[in-house]
Amino acid sequence: MRADAGDFLVRHLPTYLDRLAVERGLSPRSVEAYGRDLSEFGRWLESRGIPIAKVGRAEIVRHLQARRAAGLSARSAARLISSLRGFFGFAVGEKIISEDPTAHVENPKTWAALPHALGPSEVDALLAAPDESGPLGLRDRAMLETLYATGLRVSELVRLETGRVDLEGGTVLVSGKGNKERLVPLGRGARKWIARYLADARPGLDPKRSPHLFLNRRGSPMTRQRFWQLIEGYARKAGIRAAISPHVLRHSFATHLLEHGADLRSVQMMLGHADISTTQIYTHVSRARLRTVYDEFHPRARKKKGPREGAP
Repeated sequence: MRADAGDFLVRHLPTYLDRLAVERGLSPRSVEAYGRDLSEFGRWLESRGIPIAKVGRAEIVRHLQARRAAGLSARSAARLISSLRGFFGFAVGEKIISEDPTAHVENPKTWAALPHALGPSEVDALLAAPDESGPLGLRDRAMLETLYATGLRVSELVRLETGRVDLEGGTVLVSGKGNKERLVPLGRGARKWIARYLADARPGLDPKRSPHLFLNRRGSPMTRQRFWQLIEGYARKAGIRAAISPHVLRHSFATHLLEHGADLRSVQMMLGHADISTTQIYTHVSRARLRTVYDEFHPRARKKKGPREGAP
């Protein structure tokens, strides 16, 4: 067996899909959906240089989180985990691989409901990870600062146009889902890094006179996929072990605002959620933080200490 994920799927996926159709009697539409899920997983592995032999629970969960962050519904996420479990179970049964990487993956409902947020020290380490001495590192620092300062979706960040950033007024005009526009505040830190990027890095990246703010070395807009890879690399450099994506910084933005007293409706407007019930998921994280603070500081919540040394 070769280690390459793409080759592995090319060789073994057709047999598995035939088995689904013949032995399990799944409809052509269902078989196509399973094949699409597994092919997407293979492309995700290849884009990150992960060989099939190195796939474990962490890679499965990271892929599921990535798909959820990109808008995959809970129902489709359940089908995706079923696709992966079925395929890897088949591969183990046929002795193609020795271990099933999905064996210890929980049902998506048990981990996808509560968003993961970075701690303040992790945010600081991540933002400081790019090498700002070069134009690309300066661009990446500006992108990370903007993402954490505004809570934009990654698609909104990479589409952001220079003319929609008001550094003097401290706002960003964002075109969100359904082309709905919203005005989001932009903090001093992010404004400082965007200004440095505009002055020292972007002119050398813009031979095409692009309207987009964040450009790659060829002068084209940064892509979602490339920025995802960059943020994963910077997370490793910063020593962050948890699975991370651009969406994690969006989660962190919302969670930290609520923890510091922001009201839910304001956070809803900044995130661009059409329904406040979508934003309310972050209140669970804030409640967990409140519980920690209460347990630590409330006199009646503290653990009772034993008698002092020398006490009667």
